Order: sequence, then C-alpha cells, then structure tokens
Amino acid sequence: MKSLFFTSAIVCLVSLIAAQEQRKEPAGMNPFFAKYNTPFETPPFNLIKSEHFIPAFLEGIKYQKMEIDAIVTNPELPTFKNTVEVIERSGLALDNVGSVFYGLQGANTNDDLQKIANEIAPIMSKHHDDINLNAKLFWRVKAVYEQREKLGLNAEQMKLLDDMYKNFVRGGANLSLEKKERFRKINKELSLLGLKFDENVLKETNNFRLVVEKKQDLEGLPQSVIDGAADAAKKAGMDGKWVFTVQKPSMIPFLQYAKNRALREVLLKAYITRGDHNNEFDNKAVVSKIASLRVERANLLGYKTHADYVEERNMSKTPEAVYELLNKLWEPALTNAMKERDALQELEKKEGGTFKLEPWDWWYYAEKERKAKYDLDENELRPYFLLENVRKGAFDVASKLYGLQFIERKDIAKYVDDMTAFEVKRSDGSHLGILYTDYFPRSGKQAGAWCGSFRGQEWRDGMMVTPLVYNVGNFSRPTGGKPALLSPEEVGTLFHEFGHALNALLQNQTYRSLSVPGDFVELPSQIMENWAFDPEVLHMYARHYKTGEIIPQALIDKVSKSEKFNQGFITVEYLAACFLDMDWHSLTSPTLVDANELEQKSLDKIKLMPEIVVRYRSTFFKHIWSAGGGYDAGYYYYIWAAVLDADAFEAFKEKGLFDQATAKAFMEHVLAKGATDDAMKQYEKFRGKKPSIEPLLKKRGLL
Repeated sequence: MKSLFFTSAIVCLVSLIAAQEQRKEPAGMNPFFAKYNTPFETPPFNLIKSEHFIPAFLEGIKYQKMEIDAIVTNPELPTFKNTVEVIERSGLALDNVGSVFYGLQGANTNDDLQKIANEIAPIMSKHHDDINLNAKLFWRVKAVYEQREKLGLNAEQMKLLDDMYKNFVRGGANLSLEKKERFRKINKELSLLGLKFDENVLKETNNFRLVVEKKQDLEGLPQSVIDGAADAAKKAGMDGKWVFTVQKPSMIPFLQYAKNRALREVLLKAYITRGDHNNEFDNKAVVSKIASLRVERANLLGYKTHADYVEERNMSKTPEAVYELLNKLWEPALTNAMKERDALQELEKKEGGTFKLEPWDWWYYAEKERKAKYDLDENELRPYFLLENVRKGAFDVASKLYGLQFIERKDIAKYVDDMTAFEVKRSDGSHLGILYTDYFPRSGKQAGAWCGSFRGQEWRDGMMVTPLVYNVGNFSRPTGGKPALLSPEEVGTLFHEFGHALNALLQNQTYRSLSVPGDFVELPSQIMENWAFDPEVLHMYARHYKTGEIIPQALIDKVSKSEKFNQGFITVEYLAACFLDMDWHSLTSPTLVDANELEQKSLDKIKLMPEIVVRYRSTFFKHIWSAGGGYDAGYYYYIWAAVLDADAFEAFKEKGLFDQATAKAFMEHVLAKGATDDAMKQYEKFRGKKPSIEPLLKKRGLL
C-alpha cells in the first residue's frame, strides 16, 4: 500500500506576500506556513511558538474561504465530485494549526495559549457559521442530496453526503435570516463559555493543596504515597511537609489509606466543590448559561430539547431510549451499592466506629473490605504495573491481535520531554502511523485521560494519509526513587485510551470527516480493557519492577475473584452523572436555572444514596460543558458502549482471546470501517447478531 506522509499545511499555496505584510514577519519563520521538514511530517514542536498560532489560524481561514468561494462560483451543475468531495477536502491548512493548538491547549496550556483560545474562539465560530449558513453552498449540497438515489454512490460516499447535508441543516442552513443571526450569536457565546468553564476548572484544580505538617496525619498511607507527597511539597518549596492535590493519582490513594478521617473529608470536599465556591472561578452561572443557549439553539432548529438534537444522530435516536437504558441498569446497580454500603458500615462498626458512613469513608473502608474478603491490597499489585511494562503489554496485545509493531522514535519532536513517540508499523513492516504517549500530570494539563490526533487518516489522490495519534493521561509519577508504578484503575485507563488510539491508527476510510455515532465511539476503547487483566495477558506484561518476576498466579487469582467487587458503587456514581447530564439537556426552555437546584432535583429523583457522590458535579463536569467535551447529552455513551463491548468480547472468549479470524472481523468492521456505514450494521457484520445487555449485567455482577 502506498503511503503519503501528508501535511495539511498547504497554506504556502496562498499568496504569502500579502499575508506576510499583515503578520509583519518573514514568510517561512512560521512553521505552519510550509511543509514540515520532519519525520512523517510530524509537527515540529521544537519550532512552534505561541505567536505562530493566530497568524496561522487567520491564514487557514483565509485559504478555506477561497476554497469555498471556488465551489460556490463553479458554473457547473452540482455533483458529488465537484461539490461534496471538494467541501470535504477543504480546510486542511486550518485543521493543521487547529489540531496542534487544541492538542496543546488540553495537555500543556499556559496563559498565552489561553489568551489565544479566547481570541480565536469567536473568529472560528464565525468562520464555521459562514460556511454552514452559506445559502449558495447549501443549495449545491442540497441539489446533490436530492439526487442521491440516482448517483450510484457506494455506502461510504452515501454516508458522507448524508452527514454533510444534515450537518448543514443542523448548522442552521434552513433558518430565516433573522434566526440565522441569532444562531451565530449563540454559537459565538457558547464557544467562549466553554473556554471559561475549562479555565475555571483548571484554576480551581491547581489552586487547592492539602498541606500535611504532622507525620502522624500520614498514618495508614503506603510509603510510595508518602514519598510522592514529599516530592510534591519539595517542588512547592515546602521541604519537610507533604502535599496532596485533587489530581486523582494524589487524591485516590489518600482516600483509600489515610486513617485521618477529617483530612479525607477535606480532600474529597475540595474535589467535589470545584467551581462551586462563589468566587471568580465559580461555574454555576457558566453551566446554566450554556444549557440555556443549547436549548435555545435546539428550539431554533425545531427540536424540543438539546438532547433530542444530539440523540438524533446517535444509535439511541431519542432521549427516551437513553433514559430507558439508564433505568434498566439503575435499580440493580443501586441495590448492589446498598449491599456494599451495609457491608462497609458493618466493617466500620467492627473496628469500633460509631459514625454513619460518608462519601469520604467509602474508598477507605472499601479498600479494607477488599483486603478482608480477597486478601488483596492494591499496593501488592503496583510493583507489577511499571508504566513502561503496562504500555508494552498493550502494544503486545495489539501485536497479537492485529500484527502491529511499535518502534520508539527519538527523532520526532515532542511538546514536553516526558512524552514518548512511537512509529506504528503493520506486520509487513509498512508504516501505519505515529503514536505519542503523554502520561504524567502537570499544572498546564486538564484532568482525566483522552485520545486525540494531530492528523487524521484519509485517502487522497489514491494515497494513504497516515494518522498522528496521541494518548494523554494523568498517571502516577515516579516518586521516592521508584519508577512510575500504576494503580489497577490507571492500568485500565491506559488500555482504554490505547483502544481509542488503535481505532484511529487502524482506520481505513476515504474521507477524514466521517465519524461513528457518539454512543459507538467508546466500543474500541472499552473492549481493550477486557484484555488488561486477563490472566493470559497479565503473564505477558505484569513483572515486578525490581526483580522482573512475573506476577504470581496466586495474585492473579485474587484479582479475578475480586473483579466484581465494588461494582455497585462504580456503576451508581457513573449512572448518576448520566442522569444529571440528560436532565440538564432535557430542559425545554432557555430560562436560566439554578445549577445546584437542578442538580439536587436530578439526584433526588433517582434517590441517589447519600454515601455516594455523583461522579461529576455540574460545576466540573468537563465531558458535557468543556470547549472540547463533546459528551453533552452523551455521557451515557460509556454504558451504551459497555453493552456492546461486553457482548463483543464474548466473541473473543468463545473463539479464543487472540483468535485471528475474530480479530480480523473486529478490525475490518469496527476499527477500520465503523465510520463508513450505519454503526449497528457494522457491529452486526462483526458479531452476526444484535448486542445483548445480559453480558454486561453478568460482567458487573448486577444480575
């Protein structure tokens, strides 16, 4: 297969003389204005500076406008080739700078980048609206769409046309001039509000530190956790003290092991009240306004709610279908969680306690219960989960399933020193793409873990444009002279995000804009988690970081026996967030609501038990409010995909964990071609039937 390491920086084809006068800097000094002279045309992060972004954004917008104008003024009658494909191919220069900028904004931001984001957001909003609301452009797309059945298009072409036409309609193309103007204002305001939300969450997260001054307040904590807190204190100029933050690698171990109940309360409350302090970083008014504007926009387009607008394009199709799934899972999950609570409360009493279990007690007593029931302490596992070994384990699974090779490339520029770049090759040695891994927390990185790309895969002029993919995480750093040793949750997250990366790397579609429905997108990631703790796979990568000893079978048996442990808690805190998301986006009026009042009503409605806090409170629920979130009315995607992944993994268990025929079918119909046709059709091509909910209930012990 021929490959083209294709960059989208075709800005050099535009008149750079005029642009140079506007920017007042010599052409060629801005790395975005020329083809990258780098391996596989990867972004030259060593050359890119903050001041390069605005000129590159403006030049990319200018060039795409020229491309759109050429389509609109084309005297030929509209065809799929001269209209739909040309629109699809436009904007490469803008994508080039945008993919780098938004990648850095999430993983390595600073004050300069945040200022640029606020400056460019309304400009980009206007530019996208100029395209979506261009009446002449829409006329050409509509003309092709109305003739679609006569054009002899294949499934992928038909999907591109269908997606493009509906995107125009959903982008306001059919609105009156007056409503189009209001539509523009809404989009502009939403773009800025999303950025404001992100900034507030990041600042609230970075502003809190739990400083421990007395050694006795560390009682119960593993030495590795103490060492990490000491390192954090030293970096903060507080030698001899210990610092804990609301970043999960710092917070969760403290909640699991710290005997000091009062400090556990302080730390958890700091985490769950982010954005709710009535200060300059408060997000209550921000999220209320975002929800209001989304309702108004949906109403303008003829939808009852924002959720109706979103679900129309998903496998679920309607908000009612989402609620139906959530309600089916809620009752068994809540029943299990109540049993778990009663067991933890009983354990607390046995230890001489007299208090009622609170949310900051759950992790602490759950860890004790795990130890009592399964003789399993999470810290027994960490020495076998050296980050580099876990990553290699994920790579080896991909190698055995899909024949991939991962070769570290030290000649590829990175935006921070502690990330790594790998060239990914097929079994025949041909180039497939690049994978960057960026795993450690930093002050400029948003919380959580995610996968993105600096360049997506497509076919252009008969040649493959290869993807540049990245995995970002916030995992435990090396501390106290020890390397990075992961928790089981972090191991699962690494495999999860790697599943997204595999999807992006193995994708084989003609058009870069094609994508799967939101509630299908988590299938490739979540199914990978099944391999992470399978005994056969653990033997492949879980080796003691000091001795190299393979994880003992006795420890694997403990992991297997405990796999359903605490699943009530995990499912309930997650589902509560799904209900909260759907309730926000099922509002029918743009009237502003009180954020805390809506949240409380949502959680009261499902009778969330007081010992469990919703996974994400409204004021820091980045999935649904963030500028780069994309999970509004869609946080349920994970559980919808969990039904698919549990059902899909049954196929591997039936045929063999690394059965080549099953792996090939999954790669062809889900990973490579899942975006090129109806998602359910593609799934049924792989599985031979519709998915069943029973495997998920069984997997989580909810039956």
